[in-house]
Amino acid sequence: MLDGPDTDAMAGSVHWKPVKSLWISGMTLAALVGGPLYFTWGAFLLFLATTATTVCLGHSLGMHRRLIHRAYDCPLWLERLFVYLGTLVGMAGPYGMIRQHDIRDWAQRKPRCHPYLAHRSSILRDGYWQLHCELKLAHPPQLVMERRVAEDRFYRFIDRTFMAQQLPWAALFLAVGGVPWLVWGIAARVAASVTGHWLVGYFAHNRGSRSWHIEGAGVQGYNVPWCGLITMGEAWHNNHHAFPGSARLGLEPGQSDPGWWVLLLLARVGLVWGVKTPEMLPPRPNLVALRG
Repeated sequence: MLDGPDTDAMAGSVHWKPVKSLWISGMTLAALVGGPLYFTWGAFLLFLATTATTVCLGHSLGMHRRLIHRAYDCPLWLERLFVYLGTLVGMAGPYGMIRQHDIRDWAQRKPRCHPYLAHRSSILRDGYWQLHCELKLAHPPQLVMERRVAEDRFYRFIDRTFMAQQLPWAALFLAVGGVPWLVWGIAARVAASVTGHWLVGYFAHNRGSRSWHIEGAGVQGYNVPWCGLITMGEAWHNNHHAFPGSARLGLEPGQSDPGWWVLLLLARVGLVWGVKTPEMLPPRPNLVALRG
């Protein structure tokens, strides 16, 4: 993100975004109504397996630790596979995820930013805002995307069609397992992943434990221990605010980080390399240790 003379992280207004709202509302309604009606253990196991795969390999390793933060290196085919799986989470395509992430990070490093970007409203209002609305800043920064990513035809395609990427899998699940697999493998998975991402983000910017403080930043990150495992390590958000370029998020004993465990396995077989950890990153003069 590039600042200009007039960029402002505070001035802006929140507006209902129809397509975004209808997308999550439709998935959630289908999950709440169809989930109990069409529950089978096979469908539930499909839900668990596909959610774990798309959140860990896709969102955490593909979108976040690789595409956005370049915390490790890998072959292009593996990066594209992981980013594709991240698109299946149902939040956005690769460009949408970069845009959402980078503007939030940019704003949270400012002394003050809009409550939408800081998760500083009540939990109900924040849920409505994040899941159904968008923020239009009066004077936003300029997003400068890495040229290699911006010109990638595959990324362009899946970004334009990120919602439609559910369709081939929906057809497959319906053919193999009928309506139960369709409901649990698509609707319940997307609803749980998108809503869960917001909920963890809300707690990770409002309450929890902290080992680090970023001086000058209006928003601090918090670790959310109760969901470290199910978020594939993404819940150690205070650690991430402190060391955003680190591929390892669970830094202290007992901080479960399944995404990191997968990276270690991939590194062992030579599929990833250049894996960054906090001690390999440049020192940050505004980073203050709170304990230890």
